[in-house]
Amino acid sequence: MSQTQKDRPWLFRTYAGHSTAAASNALYRGNLAKGQTGLSVAFDLPTQTGYDSDHELSKGEVGKVGVPVCHLGDMRTLFNDIPLEQMNTSMTINATAPWLLSLYIAVAEKQGADVSKLQGTVQNDIIKEYLSRGTYICPPEPSLRMITDVAAYTREHLPKWNPMNVCSYHLQEAGATPEQELAFALATATAVLDDLKNKVPAEHFPAMVGRISFFVNAGIRFVTELCKMRAFVELWDEICQERYGVEDPKFRRFRYGVQVNSLGLTEQQPENNVYRILIEMLAVTLSKKARARAVQLPAWNEALGLPRPWDQQWSLRMQQILAYETDLLEHDDLFDENPAIDRKVNALKEGARAELKQIDGMGGAVGAIAYMKGRLVESNSNRIGGIETGDTTVVGVNKWQAGETSPLTAGDDAIMVADAEAEADQLKRLAAWKSNRDAAAVKAALADLRDAAKDGSNIMIPSIQCAKVGVTTGEWADVVRAAFGQYRAPTGVSANPSNRTEGLDDIREQVDLVSQTLGRRLKFLVGKPGLDGHSNGAEQIAARARDCGMDITYEGIRLTPDELVDAARNDEAHVIGLSILSGSHIPLIAAFMDKMRAAGLGHIPVIAGGIIPDDDAEKLRAMGVAKVYTPKDFELNKIMTDIVTLVDPSAIAAE
Repeated sequence: MSQTQKDRPWLFRTYAGHSTAAASNALYRGNLAKGQTGLSVAFDLPTQTGYDSDHELSKGEVGKVGVPVCHLGDMRTLFNDIPLEQMNTSMTINATAPWLLSLYIAVAEKQGADVSKLQGTVQNDIIKEYLSRGTYICPPEPSLRMITDVAAYTREHLPKWNPMNVCSYHLQEAGATPEQELAFALATATAVLDDLKNKVPAEHFPAMVGRISFFVNAGIRFVTELCKMRAFVELWDEICQERYGVEDPKFRRFRYGVQVNSLGLTEQQPENNVYRILIEMLAVTLSKKARARAVQLPAWNEALGLPRPWDQQWSLRMQQILAYETDLLEHDDLFDENPAIDRKVNALKEGARAELKQIDGMGGAVGAIAYMKGRLVESNSNRIGGIETGDTTVVGVNKWQAGETSPLTAGDDAIMVADAEAEADQLKRLAAWKSNRDAAAVKAALADLRDAAKDGSNIMIPSIQCAKVGVTTGEWADVVRAAFGQYRAPTGVSANPSNRTEGLDDIREQVDLVSQTLGRRLKFLVGKPGLDGHSNGAEQIAARARDCGMDITYEGIRLTPDELVDAARNDEAHVIGLSILSGSHIPLIAAFMDKMRAAGLGHIPVIAGGIIPDDDAEKLRAMGVAKVYTPKDFELNKIMTDIVTLVDPSAIAAE
């Protein structure tokens, strides 16, 4: 194949956004100058869950895991000097996807762009939020309606836009097997298309099927992941033909972007993560027929904290070397007619079809949310159990732990720290924005939005008008909450113990003995304060505590410190575990500890888990937190033993 016949490389992206819109804009322009070819926007948790930066629940979360966008001014700043008509922008946004797309359209119009030429994607997959990520707002049915409202609007006005990115990425992060990742993602896509079919003219429906894209995960089991992608391609083609009668092959293409696995990145020997990321990228690039359209790679040190621009550049260079220095793009598919590959692909397809049949029998993805959540918690428990027993090898974690200390992690600037003043700056600008807009125009636009939510009109049209007159993210979401209600998804952690027995007999005996001394069953309250929806760790801790015989309370995500204090009092908890992975552990736990003492509950031991730097762990202990756990603490049974010791009256007396 000649030089001119090379395939075009995939889009190079870096998932980024932090602190403020201005800081994120500088980061984007810097990454584009380094050779990045598309944008992937990370929004902070208040923006994702429909709160303004000045809301009570937003405290400590502003600008932490992404950029805060409260209004049109923030969005304009975010894309300042970036011509949107020429850009391909992916926005990782779900519950508030109609709103953020409305702001994006309004900014594009301000730039003088031809809106019909806009290219990009809103993730807009709320079902995976119920299962794995937790940034949902409303119940499934109205959420599905808003997803298809966005799709119907883009068909008419933004024909090059991908209105939904079915996201199996977080399913694998929550422990999904390859078969579950295939089935749950495809079930989500069919749920959306079944609803969308009623909103677009029949002659345009095949093209809308062709606009659905996917965002997947590639883990370390390289051959399995490569086969999974080939299975995705074949199953999607099958569904498009058999379920929807799509005849044109171009509308049956499985179009996907990828971020490779973050779950497997290790805090121990973090330099090894570079190799993991490279191997995982190969799974989604080597097979031409199943090659990703866009790739974004995590940084090697994301298990430690916020990556620096240099760390992100290193991941970008990895993509560029593969695309431009190797001969990968000069060849046809390297895996066609490979019997080992074909056998594995067929096995994955059969497993996925069995899961899909089960889900269809429950009425589709919307009706099977509790079932799918339970399956994910079970699979993740099996994954962690394999690492604990050594059946699954993780280099530097459960084997070959000894070694040289990484020089890459040395120094005070080894991890980027979010600007401490960013939240105050954001609040000041938000207050100024609210005071300088036309209040009457805002009120009228919100009234139109409310009417559309009630009468079934497309939510996008009044949302765009809201964006243009200065409505804020929280104001838009408040109307949606009032119209459709809020929702609390199933946790996947039942009251019944599992069949897990490995290493638990001794701990169960300890729990029984302590419970006898206490006069009732040891009560363990697991809580997630704040807006962080990464619940996998909390679920596994709760499930293991249940299997050890503790009486657990775990109500899921997004609780205020006051709600958790009330739960501790009402449940008469013996020990409390708080899980926060958004980086907001210091302000949230400080507030919780103060409220516990004020309520006369300061004697109850509190443990904390999350991505917590050593300095922060010391601060938490100084606040009175008894134990601090980070991703390196993978031995759950040891944590269970610690919990029993913390509440054992005899151990306390001995101290």
